[in-house]
Amino acid sequence: MTTLFNSRQKTPTGQSSPAESGVETSAWSQDSSRRRFMQRTVGGALAGLATAGLEFATPRSLLAQSNLSPDAAVEELMAGNRRFAANRPTALEQDLVIIRQNTEEKQEPFAAVLSCADSRVPVELVFDQSIGHVFVARVAGNVATSEIIASLEYGAAVLGTKAILVLGHGSCGAVKATIEGKGVPGQISALYPHIRPAVDQAGSNLEAATKANAKIQAALLRQASTVISGLVKESKLKVVAGYYDIASGNVTLLE
Repeated sequence: MTTLFNSRQKTPTGQSSPAESGVETSAWSQDSSRRRFMQRTVGGALAGLATAGLEFATPRSLLAQSNLSPDAAVEELMAGNRRFAANRPTALEQDLVIIRQNTEEKQEPFAAVLSCADSRVPVELVFDQSIGHVFVARVAGNVATSEIIASLEYGAAVLGTKAILVLGHGSCGAVKATIEGKGVPGQISALYPHIRPAVDQAGSNLEAATKANAKIQAALLRQASTVISGLVKESKLKVVAGYYDIASGNVTLLE
């Protein structure tokens, strides 16, 4: 969306334009011209890289869910992860001021991610997405509790997300604790029953149990929620599981 300015409007930083403050406008006009020139030059260079076959996407102002299929939504997440893992992110190059303005009154995320609460799994960074693109639910062990299911139902039924990705990750402390089964303080052990089926299925291998857990939680979302299962049956929503390798930064789809 293009933001237009006149002598009575504010700049994106909230400062008065030169015309409003009485400052000569010639420098302002020259600076604007230079910015437009740089935008065209950089945009052309990025387009050239894309033409050359390099996976280097230009920044998008706002990627809403309205024109994406479930398969395309999953692919957009994975393409973003490939940019992140290759150290070529584009989301941070977007104008966050404009994006915040465009999402102030509504949100249109194209996908949802159920992630572990682990601080090493910053979902928006991992998938190279910006404000308003991804609806994120986080809980230790990325388990599908009733509250999490309710949140993801809202994302799918109200906000229109086209895909849900359940994301397990390397060195998951919640899965490791469940495997060990030791006494823990407070309510931490409340996570164990949700993760135990994966441990029973995969055994004591942490990576195998973590992957099994992500797949089991994705299956629960498809089966336990009438809202989500109905959208899946109508091909309006896709639910998949993935595994994030902390060392490499790569996400692998498990289904």
